[in-house]
Amino acid sequence: MRTPRRGSAYDQAEAAFKSATSKPAAPAAPAKAATPPAGKELVSLRLDRAVLEHFQEDGPGWQERINAALRQAAGLEPED
Repeated sequence: MRTPRRGSAYDQAEAAFKSATSKPAAPAAPAKAATPPAGKELVSLRLDRAVLEHFQEDGPGWQERINAALRQAAGLEPED
């Protein structure tokens, strides 16, 4: 029976792979969770499809446009 050579390229590659793919011994410090801007809260809201499409027509930023329209409708900001 043939004995494997110590330090063969195969063994070295396997050792390198194991060290690169093994989990660290000590857990890393938990990542700080991203917080939303002050005064904003994540909510679920049901809107008419036509209303949603109206605000999404202009592309990105549609959520901010809905927020601005609601603030104006609630009298929280002066009209333009």
